[in-house]
Amino acid sequence: MQKDQLFTRRRMLLAGVAALGSAGTAGAVLASDGEETVRAAAAPAPAPAPGPQARPALGPSAFRLQPLTGYGPPRTPPRKLKVRDEPILRISGSGRRMVLTFDDGPHPDYTPDILDTLARHRVRAMFFVCGECVVEHRELLARMAEEGHVVGNHTWTHPLLTSLGRREIRSEMERTSDIIEDTYGDRPQWFRAPYGAWNRAAFQLGAELGMEPMAWTVDTTDWMEPGTDTIVDQVESGAAPGVVVLSHDAGGDRSQTVRAIREWLPYLLDSGYHLTVPRRRV
Repeated sequence: MQKDQLFTRRRMLLAGVAALGSAGTAGAVLASDGEETVRAAAAPAPAPAPGPQARPALGPSAFRLQPLTGYGPPRTPPRKLKVRDEPILRISGSGRRMVLTFDDGPHPDYTPDILDTLARHRVRAMFFVCGECVVEHRELLARMAEEGHVVGNHTWTHPLLTSLGRREIRSEMERTSDIIEDTYGDRPQWFRAPYGAWNRAAFQLGAELGMEPMAWTVDTTDWMEPGTDTIVDQVESGAAPGVVVLSHDAGGDRSQTVRAIREWLPYLLDSGYHLTVPRRRV
């Protein structure tokens, strides 16, 4: 499915996504100062061990030399998780903490600018990537690993999961986890369904693959390309403790997103918000 077709379908699903986003009783992520610890509120997990967000990423030459499958050490089996009924929508804990997330990338025209802005302000974020985009732009995932960002799974081709069979959903998720591990250095521990369209199979397969489901609290609406000022207003007016912000670094013209983050990110920091990320589970 082409990205412009996905964008059109995304508009049609806005109402459903908004309804999901209002379900404030879903799980929450618990964060703390410094190296943030994360666990699902509804299913406490052991405290994560200290360490970086990912193992050292492969260098550019290794991308060309190492096959995605076949020879090499066996993959580390993911730790199976409790199957949820709803995605995580927000973080909990004391202080003014928020999580910034970016979907659909990586994209060579927009992702580097967003990474530059995050680096300038020493902020880490989450990137929910599509496997088909990673194939052509592995160096951007390597940079995300090096700069401490968390990479999540957003399927291979960004399909509407509710229209697929269980085997197709597994393929979309598993292929993406494999290429993330080969490129980023660690398997993803977070999954976001395209369009925010979840079903039982997505929750079950995500848990089998060691991924917690994450949605969002505040939609910047950048996928509609509403104008830079509108995107800035969406973030600034929606900012609050525990919020998870949804933005996009691919899937269309994201130049408005690039310009907007240069405005709203320093605003959040000046307002006393701490932008956090989940820490890798053991």
